[in-house]
Amino acid sequence: MPKYVIERTIPGAGNLSRDELQRISRKSCSILNAMGPQVQWLESYVTDDKVYCIYIAPDAATLRQHAMEGGFPADAINEVRTVIDPTTAE
Repeated sequence: MPKYVIERTIPGAGNLSRDELQRISRKSCSILNAMGPQVQWLESYVTDDKVYCIYIAPDAATLRQHAMEGGFPADAINEVRTVIDPTTAE
């Protein structure tokens, strides 16, 4: 199943409280549970004004549906083609 990176612009994301992040996470998980096991949220990286989410899903349209149902921005949804790290240089 393909892996995707979703870029979400959320002004002030880096200043969201633990409670706010928990509320957002719970909403996302609730929608994902209703969508079924074909969509999995792996993790997200929160920066000052953006959140980068890593998902496994059958296609980008499914992730757009999740974003729409949750009221989450999805500025860009990109399929991961390969992963590299320092061991790639060896």
